[in-house]
Amino acid sequence: MKLTKIIGLALCLAGTGVLSSCDDFFDVYPKDQLTPSTFWKTKSDADAAVTAAYEWWVNNLLGSKFIFYEDCMSDIGFNYTNASQYKMAGNGAISPFSTPNYYQYENIRRCNFVIENIDKIPVSELSETEKKEFLAQVRTIRAYHHAYLATWYGDAVIVDFLPQSAEEAKLPREPEAKVKEYAMTELYWCAENISEKPAEKGRIGRGTVLSMIARFNLLWGNYAEALDAANKIIALGQYSLDSDFLKMFSMTGQDSKEVIYSYQHLKTTFKYSDVIRFYNNADGGWASFVPTQNLVDMFEMSNGKTIDESDSGYDPVHPFYNRDPRLKNTVIYSGQDWIGRNNVPRIFNTLDKSLPNGSLNNDYYIAANNASHTGMLWAKYLYPNQSQYSTSMNDDALCPIIFRYAEVLLTKAECLVELNQSLSEALDIIDQLRLRGGHVALDRTKYTTQAKVRELVRKERTIELAGEGFRYEDIVRWDEYDANGAKTGRKVAESVMPGDLLRLCGTVDYEEPDPDRRAIINLNAAREDRLVEVRYFDKKQFHLPIPQAEMDANPQLVQNAGYN
Repeated sequence: MKLTKIIGLALCLAGTGVLSSCDDFFDVYPKDQLTPSTFWKTKSDADAAVTAAYEWWVNNLLGSKFIFYEDCMSDIGFNYTNASQYKMAGNGAISPFSTPNYYQYENIRRCNFVIENIDKIPVSELSETEKKEFLAQVRTIRAYHHAYLATWYGDAVIVDFLPQSAEEAKLPREPEAKVKEYAMTELYWCAENISEKPAEKGRIGRGTVLSMIARFNLLWGNYAEALDAANKIIALGQYSLDSDFLKMFSMTGQDSKEVIYSYQHLKTTFKYSDVIRFYNNADGGWASFVPTQNLVDMFEMSNGKTIDESDSGYDPVHPFYNRDPRLKNTVIYSGQDWIGRNNVPRIFNTLDKSLPNGSLNNDYYIAANNASHTGMLWAKYLYPNQSQYSTSMNDDALCPIIFRYAEVLLTKAECLVELNQSLSEALDIIDQLRLRGGHVALDRTKYTTQAKVRELVRKERTIELAGEGFRYEDIVRWDEYDANGAKTGRKVAESVMPGDLLRLCGTVDYEEPDPDRRAIINLNAAREDRLVEVRYFDKKQFHLPIPQAEMDANPQLVQNAGYN
């Protein structure tokens, strides 16, 4: 079935009321136009119900754009406008009344609707093989949501049935370990029973399920299990690193072999409506999620040395010059040549209040609320130019990548380090990614201990996956180590999150031919000019608070520690 028909069925089904909300709490059995007795008759009915479970399946709060916001909760990303409360999550002002709300069960209910009714379709209409495939897809989605509930909240309500009333749905939270066990047991069953390759684009296949198993086991510290899943993905032979990194994130790169799963959108029919959030003020954008200087400082020089090594050649006045070439594939910074709205070329400049012709610079970091307050943009999804998207920037077929092969390789590298199995193989993986990005191979004399390789793998993971929503989940799980390789008893987030979040101040030299030397940074700029915001971090933020509305609706819920 073609994607347009898939989406059409889902929208039609949702519109009829079969999957619409019917209560103020957990959605219960639909009681309007269509009922199980009238609906579950044919394979098309099953296909429509399963397809409806895919709508926003990756995240009930924001849909596919969630990956772009989540780094704003970390040290490498920032959100100024407080969209969906991500600014509060980033600066430590998070509370039950002001928090990203991932405590949602809509897709779980849709999956349970399929699971409890699909047997009503006679085998003459739906074969056992077809039924098992449908069940594997919805059980994957249901397990995915339970896994993220456990990751974000710890203890969570397990909903593996379709409540018949709001009262029946008022359930207590189960222990975190039980939720994780439930989700992983489901995912393992799905990996065994789902098709190796999905029948159509947008459906879940074995590679996606195994990617979930690898990701969640890594997040939960189950390194042997994560390594096993990563190796199984590699053994599928379906995926490989894309030699053209930025193209993979463009409209012309959507069939890249590096992509394991991307969330599908179609213009008008099922559009991606938030391209406007990528771009800066001068291009009519909102700059809703932007990178920080903390990320830029992680990139090495082109010679492979870190910026704090004395012989690296780093010049803080020209901080973008002679850097790891992957930097400009990740961050758009002042001085770069840029093709903006209406295909008009210009020099990207967030440093100067006015342009050389005397006009106001709408890209200036405080020119408007919609200007990037860190002075930078993410490069992923913005190249080659703005004309790949609709003029309105709200009706596009952009398909955000949810799982890609580079993540799998980085999972394997981290597991090899934590299990202390093969540091050399972990370094081989890192070199694959560095060389793919045009950077130099590692100087392996610097990485001869588990502690040094761990530090490297973490940095390379951050650089490779920057802007894709991984950093916060990493820094709240990673143990902090001292210079001697001993645990400090803290998590990385406790060190990298608190304090001043700063931007660069200076000017752009329009006469300089080298884009990487155009930005001239004022090293004596005042703190008040450089300050983006002051951030705080408390251990309670290892988990999110349950939104107060959910607490009010279900008296059996107990709030996470520190948020009462």
